Amino acid sequence: MKKRIALVLCCALFLFCFSACPAWSQTKQADIFPGTTWTKATPNQLGWDEPKLDDALKFFQTLPPASLFVVDHGKVVVEWGDSALKIKISSMRKSILSALYGIYADRTHFDLDKSIGALGIDDAPPLTPQEKKATVRMLLTARSGIYHSYVAGTPAMREKMPTRGSHEPGSFWFYNNWDFNALGTIFEQEFHETIDKAFREQISVPTHMQDFQVQDMYYLRSRPDSPEYEKSRHAAYHFRMTARDLARFGYLMLRGGDWNGDQIIPSEWVQESTRSHSETDGGGYGYLWWVNGFGLAVNTFSAEGALAKYVVVIPSCDLVLVYLNHTEFPDNASAMKPEELKSLPTISKSQMSHLLGLLLEAHREALLSSH
Repeated sequence: MKKRIALVLCCALFLFCFSACPAWSQTKQADIFPGTTWTKATPNQLGWDEPKLDDALKFFQTLPPASLFVVDHGKVVVEWGDSALKIKISSMRKSILSALYGIYADRTHFDLDKSIGALGIDDAPPLTPQEKKATVRMLLTARSGIYHSYVAGTPAMREKMPTRGSHEPGSFWFYNNWDFNALGTIFEQEFHETIDKAFREQISVPTHMQDFQVQDMYYLRSRPDSPEYEKSRHAAYHFRMTARDLARFGYLMLRGGDWNGDQIIPSEWVQESTRSHSETDGGGYGYLWWVNGFGLAVNTFSAEGALAKYVVVIPSCDLVLVYLNHTEFPDNASAMKPEELKSLPTISKSQMSHLLGLLLEAHREALLSSH
């Protein structure tokens, strides 16, 4: 009787351990990297539970038009919608800039703890002496304490922004487009390279992206007739990308910055930038990456943009998932009425979490059935 109870307990523990896709549960194999095109596999070939995957597809089909691209162990297992459609990725641009900082700061031994005042960064209207004490690292972690007007951003971001001077640099987290735009200015000033060319040469070409062209990145700048809350010297740097190219970026991060033996992004930067430095209502926040923001039983890090743009990396399951809602957040949002913006097709964070949960259910069953 005791042996039978012990056996049942062992089996229950075994199933529990594999249910959350632990890294050590996966069969050891050489990492697969795509060449000019992705290697594809059927869900059956990778052992996914197809009825559960059908549940995920049915839910996906109830959502506004979008692309979903899922990479499992380096192979494409889900490709719903148009993965070759270029879409403005909104704030996912920030995670791209984070990766570029990792590359260039390492090469030039750039000190992230330099203050922006020491770097000669200012704005119009001018920054205060207190604001100029903020460091580049504080901007990367959205803790600058600089609540200046800025280009781009959603109405919700502006509504929640603290008053200028209300927090010392480094003391308070706030998701702030001023920080992110100024980081673009600092990058180009200190590394003497434009963001578009840096991305193409350092990430797009080495990972064999199929679609990205330099002209797919553009700047959105403050104009003389811009409202006061958009007056700033620092431009937003926007990208339009495809789901299948973004999956390569996510896969590069999943592999710790390595691409088939070429260490493109320092592994230490990947680890540091994708761990939580601040806990927020939407999950943790690293260096321009979101951490564990979906309420799942597995750890994630993600790049996220307005109107449901996501690259989600799940290291323990060896998964990269890209979701691109086909509706773009407009560049002229400040000129639109609130009801117009609210009417744009999108999905909520809870809907995205539900879709991820359905996909993990199909994937989890695959892991269980393989053991």
